[in-house]
Amino acid sequence: MMKLSKKAFTAMALATALFGSAAQAVAETPSLLVYCGITMIKPMMEIGRVLESRENVKMVFTQGGSQDLYMSLKKSHEGDLYLPGSASYRQRNMKDGLLGEAVDIGYNQAAIMVQKGNPYNVKADVNELLRDDLSVVICNPESGSIGRETKKILDKAGIYDRVFEQATYLTTASRTLNDAMKKGDADLIINWRATGYFEENKPFLDVIDLPPAVAKPKKLVLSLLTFSRHPDLARKFMTLAASEEGQAIFRKYGFLDNKAKVD
Repeated sequence: MMKLSKKAFTAMALATALFGSAAQAVAETPSLLVYCGITMIKPMMEIGRVLESRENVKMVFTQGGSQDLYMSLKKSHEGDLYLPGSASYRQRNMKDGLLGEAVDIGYNQAAIMVQKGNPYNVKADVNELLRDDLSVVICNPESGSIGRETKKILDKAGIYDRVFEQATYLTTASRTLNDAMKKGDADLIINWRATGYFEENKPFLDVIDLPPAVAKPKKLVLSLLTFSRHPDLARKFMTLAASEEGQAIFRKYGFLDNKAKVD
């Protein structure tokens, strides 16, 4: 058996101790899992990076359609926070007992979006979705918050069934709506207006705002999950997101903040 010199043995012992300390530090870093609607992922991740710089925490985000996310957390009972694209998802799912305390972190609003430069001269009127010369893509109301909101807006106008029948196809969430515009599949969509100001979308589309009476701003509510393993850290994230610092980040990405006056 090879014998180690005293110097080599000391070096090995030190390396082992350092490796063990590093491994223990990694193991002791708690993770916060956030279920986040696609539209809000950019400001939420930026706020997450701020929290990581101040606390011993690793932020993990899973994104998707609001209802799909809720079904995932309901099945897994894993995670800490849930942010859907509309407060209605909190209201409709409260009966399950999985959504605890909450904070308001702003508002989103639906808008018409068209190809860059608005080549078809689309007006701020939902009846434009019925034009025969336009390819229209809409979101499935069963999968994404913008789908539910689109159905509400078009039902109120009495045209949802007609738009549904004429649509080129249905998609699942705000991101895939914008992808339809980028690929040239759609001339017109209804989507959350904030996504139109994301850097990767601005070169491809223009936002046409609808009146608040037609597209009412929708409250964004961040909920603590009742089975969270790290509720104190989750509350720190909630406090940061609702603070002026967090709200400035949301405004940067095109959202109305939680102090906005909404009728």
